[in-house]
Amino acid sequence: MLNIVSAERLKWRRTFIPKLACLAPVFTLLLCAVLMGGSFFQSGSYNWWYTMLLPGALSLTCSLALQKDAKLKYRGLLALPVAPGTLWAGKIIACAYWLMAALLLFLIGVTAGGLLFGQTIPLSSSLAGTALIFLTFLWQIPLCLFLAVRLGLFAAVLLNLFGNVMGILVFNSGGLWDYMPYTITFRLMCPVLSILPNGLPVPADSPLRNTDMILPGTLVSLGWFAVLWLLSTLWFRRQEAK
Repeated sequence: MLNIVSAERLKWRRTFIPKLACLAPVFTLLLCAVLMGGSFFQSGSYNWWYTMLLPGALSLTCSLALQKDAKLKYRGLLALPVAPGTLWAGKIIACAYWLMAALLLFLIGVTAGGLLFGQTIPLSSSLAGTALIFLTFLWQIPLCLFLAVRLGLFAAVLLNLFGNVMGILVFNSGGLWDYMPYTITFRLMCPVLSILPNGLPVPADSPLRNTDMILPGTLVSLGWFAVLWLLSTLWFRRQEAK
């Protein structure tokens, strides 16, 4: 599997994908430093990061990861003496590495910015928030890969961003909405980072500060990841017969 993942990452050379892992967090941090700065720098950076810019960058990365194979209509990929499911897993894992790299760069930048502008989010909360963002964003990778194959780059990016916007609107509706994948990250950031998806602080007496949702929310996100990985793999295997 490591060879498959390495081969996928080799395809990214001379593409925009490696640059995007740096540009997305740097752009977010610079945007918030210019527009907000001061005591709002860290909360504003996180707000822009996990609500809009990271989902957009991840969607674009997944779409670009398929671009070379799409030009050959996936014939070159499916002609390899490797099971299609293994090839699909390699793409998912390679994109997960990209997600981890982007999150780590953002964590370093937002922590350094906190030292410059004033730390409003403790390092322990930033570490926990970064880990939870990673775990609760993984499910978007197989979904975006599937959307990119079926609908193309722009549709995949737009649909995933639309889903994130809808997640912002309904994240506090409760009930089954707490377990819908697009709402979970926003819900979990409330007790961990103490900020709402609109960037405002969570009121001290708000039930959104309750940490009881963190473990089940994370497990549900990983469950969505497993289901979407399985379904997209089964779908990709069928492409070999076409």
